[in-house]
Amino acid sequence: MASSAKISKLGTRMMPYLGILRHDLRSLWASRLVRLWLVATALLTLMLVLSNWTKFQDAVLIALLLFPYLVFPWFFVVVVLGVSPVSGSQAEALADGILSRPVGRCEYLLATWSARVLLVWSAYLVVIIPAIALVTLAKRPVPEDTVTVYGIVTAVGVVGLVLTFLVSLGFLMGTLLRKPLLAVVVLIFVWYPISLTLSVFSLEEFSPISLSQALPTQLRQPWREVEGKSETNVAQEDMNTFTNQFSHFFSVLSGTKPKPKAANPEFFESKEFEDFSLGWVTLGYGLPTLVAVILATLCFYLRDL
Repeated sequence: MASSAKISKLGTRMMPYLGILRHDLRSLWASRLVRLWLVATALLTLMLVLSNWTKFQDAVLIALLLFPYLVFPWFFVVVVLGVSPVSGSQAEALADGILSRPVGRCEYLLATWSARVLLVWSAYLVVIIPAIALVTLAKRPVPEDTVTVYGIVTAVGVVGLVLTFLVSLGFLMGTLLRKPLLAVVVLIFVWYPISLTLSVFSLEEFSPISLSQALPTQLRQPWREVEGKSETNVAQEDMNTFTNQFSHFFSVLSGTKPKPKAANPEFFESKEFEDFSLGWVTLGYGLPTLVAVILATLCFYLRDL
């Protein structure tokens, strides 16, 4: 009886949060910005896949598909979604609801933050999962790559964590500055120079640019490290070279067209990220996300409505 009473009490306390969450999700999905973003990201992903179908191996092509979410252009959309619910006319409209109804400030802030995170993740996964499946499962005229399921799951998860961080950063700036346009401009002129500076030092834990460069390395990571990995990789490369030469020799004899070599873009194939640490990257974006949400909650709780 006591446990059921606690569950019922918890459900009652969660009703305002869930109600705001559902309402905000419906409003977001009905907005033109979200619909245009979903269509645009689907079209851009399709164009990237088709234009690089015969150029890049799986890991590089997947990293290329994830690049717009990390750096450009979807940074602007995610930040705008994060800024809007706690600044400008939106904040003025919610004052009556907070002051006259049983809806707390923290409940409102966390519900709207959760709605935007769920929306961004949904739009991101709906597009990127089918694209990755197409790239990895289809037979393309490029050499086979050693992309793993573990690498795909962790890479997609890390990019989603960065998107969550950007939403939280927009929340914080919108709460502090209160003006959406000013908050977006400040974020653009502060975030990009910092990210470019950190990318010079190859800090994938803090710079989305460096993280996008490190994604091919992570996409090829197995679930467990194998002893003698470097020797195995060298032997595998030698075997691949021999196999390619052997196939080219027989294609010349048979008169068939040999399989084209995959392009090797310098931006994604940097040797500096061979010591990629998933734990440090998760902490590098996870802790700032938590700090941004806490600071935004405190600022919103203490300010006048």
